[in-house]
Amino acid sequence: MKAFGSSLLALWQQLGFNQRVSLSVAALAVVGAMIALVLWSRRPDYQLLYARLGEKDAAAVISHLQAQNIPHQVGAGGTSVSVPANVVHKLRMDLAGKGLPSGEGVGFEIFDKGQFGLSDFVQRTNYLRALQGELSRTIAQLAGVRSARVMIVQPENRLLLTEQGVKPTASVFVDVGGGRLAAEQVNAIRHLVANAVQGLVPDQVAVVDNRGQVLSEELRQDPTLGSATSQMRYKQQVEDYLARKVESMLATVIGPGQAVVRVSAEIDTEATTLTSEKFDPEGQVVRSQTINEDNTLSSETSAKGGSVGISANVPEKAATAEPAARPVSNSEATRKNRTTTYEINRLVTNTTRNPGTIRQVTAAVMVAQRAPVGTEAPVRRTPEEINALRQVVLNALGLRPAAGQSLDALVSLQEVSFATAPGTQDLTATPPAARVQEWIGVAAKWTAVAGAAAVLLVFLRLLSRQKPETVPVEMLSLPPDLAARSLQNGTAVTPDMLNELIRQKPANIGTALRDWVAAPSKN
Repeated sequence: MKAFGSSLLALWQQLGFNQRVSLSVAALAVVGAMIALVLWSRRPDYQLLYARLGEKDAAAVISHLQAQNIPHQVGAGGTSVSVPANVVHKLRMDLAGKGLPSGEGVGFEIFDKGQFGLSDFVQRTNYLRALQGELSRTIAQLAGVRSARVMIVQPENRLLLTEQGVKPTASVFVDVGGGRLAAEQVNAIRHLVANAVQGLVPDQVAVVDNRGQVLSEELRQDPTLGSATSQMRYKQQVEDYLARKVESMLATVIGPGQAVVRVSAEIDTEATTLTSEKFDPEGQVVRSQTINEDNTLSSETSAKGGSVGISANVPEKAATAEPAARPVSNSEATRKNRTTTYEINRLVTNTTRNPGTIRQVTAAVMVAQRAPVGTEAPVRRTPEEINALRQVVLNALGLRPAAGQSLDALVSLQEVSFATAPGTQDLTATPPAARVQEWIGVAAKWTAVAGAAAVLLVFLRLLSRQKPETVPVEMLSLPPDLAARSLQNGTAVTPDMLNELIRQKPANIGTALRDWVAAPSKN
């Protein structure tokens, strides 16, 4: 090790001033790059803790991190906080236990602390505040919504109802930045709020974005049109379903993106109720039968004798009276009544037809020409192939042409050349902005490594270009036989001479070895 240090010292002494400066600067650059690389590698990997925080929530979260002496970074104008990746999950659980972030407004945690002596009005107000806060937090979780606020107006509870038509209403303010919510998302917000408030209907919920646009106006149903909005939505769903059904089938046969299908459906939007009643005279049945039968038989016979009563006891009347004849009476009566009631067979049918029945379906299909092979032109399909594809579409849609009706009236199928080659776009390709962010992240990780490697390569290249100046070997007194042998061989340095020089002056060992190795060998 001591000999190696002596060799390096001797080599350093042989270098010139410019060479020493260049070597020193390169060595310092390499050392600095290595130190920077070590420091960069030991830097903690920050990961996003929370984003889109309000001012109060951000201040509370940062205060908690400072109290725990946890390093953090604040970005996005103070609305996002990043912490080391190894503590991000633990911090989220700790902050959740403290109710942070609380979101916009207060939620049902307002009832966590018992408060006695509050009036009924204050309790109802706190409940309304909690309900608004919970709805705001839920809506803020939707994709495309940065923040949300919900305002609910409920009629006061009174013993005497003065206004019967007062109903609860609600307003929702959503911050979507520069984006726009789809109609399905707006409708979901309306139903979410309406189902959370008793007596509230979706039409009484107004949704407004940060640009001042009323998003729920288009979804409100007009009473004069009935359910026209739902009818149009149902018609669109039916047409989209049938179109996707045909397109997916054609994509398997002729290739994806090679067909465009549009379906038009005629929907029956009327609700009808049909009641029919039919009588069958041939199907008579006995419903009830009543039979009444009366028989009367009477007979009376009277014998001859005097008068009876007061007149028979009067002497004058008794002397002049004639003997009375005895009466004989006979009577016989018979009566029969029969009543039969018949029931005629009756059939009653009630038929109710709800709206939504598909009356008629027509389709328009455009298929692309066959892709050319090599330099050939596109090949058009034959009429038989076109008719076969049309029949396939008819069967897929379940259409049956009426008598005398042509197939073109139901399905119009044409073969055309598309403007752009379908199927060439990669739907899974990463957007340019995302690719740029990914490249920046990768470049930031490997910049320090690449810089250190580049400095090291430059140092090695400069070191390889530096050639020490030739220093002649200090020739001391050599024995006569060594000097004569050197002159005979024509070599500046021989092994015997090198041994002699090492014994006489060890400082010449570096130069002697270099000259000996660099000397051309003779065959």
